[in-house]
Amino acid sequence: MATARTRRSTSGGPRRRTASRPERPGARGSADLRQGRRRTRRPARTATSARRTPLFTGRAVLLGALVLLLLLTLAGPVRSYVAGRQELAELAAESQALSLREEQLRAELERQSDPAYIAQQARERLNYVLPGDRLVVIADGEVVEGEQPAQTPDAAVPEEQLPWYTGLMESVTTADGTP
Repeated sequence: MATARTRRSTSGGPRRRTASRPERPGARGSADLRQGRRRTRRPARTATSARRTPLFTGRAVLLGALVLLLLLTLAGPVRSYVAGRQELAELAAESQALSLREEQLRAELERQSDPAYIAQQARERLNYVLPGDRLVVIADGEVVEGEQPAQTPDAAVPEEQLPWYTGLMESVTTADGTP
């Protein structure tokens, strides 16, 4: 036994739609089709009634919003990645500088363990003289105005010792500018 659906589909021709209301005289529709005219749903376009297509469609706005959301989502991790790479580069440069400094300090330690280097530095920096060496100090023979010539320890005449408070008062009056 066939159902209603199978009966309809097996029937011989295309299905036609019948109007539930009677057709009005002068109405468009089947009368226009009979006369060979095409029925159009849209009115003919003229220069004044031409519809403009929108600048952005709904799909374009949605796609733009999704791209923006994706960029905002990825901005934080990308920024932290770039900052991490920069920090790694700085640390590598610092490590290289420290390695160079370490090599310099090791070379200096090796030099300082040499007794000849120690003796040379003592002579240069501290003016040490080994027994049997002669130290010659050459002083410039010119005397600058306001300066007394250098005296040897043997020729120094001891000044009269004044009490400390007298020296203090003299320095205060000199600094004050009063005679």
